[in-house]
Amino acid sequence: MQYRFFGKTGFKTSEIGLGCWQIGGDWGDVSEKTAEEILESALENGVNFFDTADVYGGGRSETIIGNFFKKHQSDVFIASKVGRDGSLYPDRYTEAGVRKCIEASLQRLSLERLDLIQLHCIPFEIMEDGEVFEWLRKFRREGLIKDFGASVESMDEAILCMEQDELCSLQIIFNIFRQKPTEKVLQKADEKKVGIIVRLPLASGLLTGKLSRNSTFASNDHRHYNRDGKFFNVGETFAGLPFIKGVELSRKLQEMVPGGMTLTEMAIRWILDFRAVSVIIPGASRPEQVRQNAAISDLLPLNVELHHQLTNFYEKEVKVHIRGPY
Repeated sequence: MQYRFFGKTGFKTSEIGLGCWQIGGDWGDVSEKTAEEILESALENGVNFFDTADVYGGGRSETIIGNFFKKHQSDVFIASKVGRDGSLYPDRYTEAGVRKCIEASLQRLSLERLDLIQLHCIPFEIMEDGEVFEWLRKFRREGLIKDFGASVESMDEAILCMEQDELCSLQIIFNIFRQKPTEKVLQKADEKKVGIIVRLPLASGLLTGKLSRNSTFASNDHRHYNRDGKFFNVGETFAGLPFIKGVELSRKLQEMVPGGMTLTEMAIRWILDFRAVSVIIPGASRPEQVRQNAAISDLLPLNVELHHQLTNFYEKEVKVHIRGPY
């Protein structure tokens, strides 16, 4: 495992972290035993960055993480998110309400202070008003959190957030199917030393090459119930691509994979080749997936010609099909 500095924090994060949405049970059923095995595999393979949220499984993800790290003392970085709980979203944001949600996260995580709290894809107008950032600065001064960042849907939101002093990080969707961050956001983040957390690196499984047009998902898996953005931003599921089109595009990508690599390895290595990226947070429903993802950190960068091919592929075949804020 290779490590990179996380923004201005001084913390060296593993290039591959662990996204813990699936531990909450929103990708189908994941037992508590399996969740603990996933977390243990992460530690064993050098992962030290764990990303969760208060709404993942209604707090289940945070609770499992909290219980695990009470038993496994380790120097890890815990990032959570706030702002999508029904008591706040979409238009009931107050300082007291945000504080209450963060305190509840701390209790579930068995922590006195959070390494990082991120605004969780809150409405643009709330971020634009700016008051919510003042609350976060206050929580930081009080010692409730060490740092704050934002998880965003669009690049306009990312640019807006980077105007905020003391912003530690941005969490964005970035993968071979979603290349817009390369236009402005990555360079600006690099200049301002804002850590970039990449979610959905495999486009909800499309970039593993293992899904087919006949693939089915459990009823409680967002790839089933949010396929067309019925419950939250469609971009969070299959990177905003219609499922059948995404499968078709992943088949074409298979033809570009270098010998000796898998599509998954190429997709994650592609992201790591951008120096502004601090950490990638793929999810995992099995311990072996953690091991496989972690090993990609040690692969050599992709060659320049392949990068050009993947950029052209996105521009000519993918971009027009993306739905949702971007």
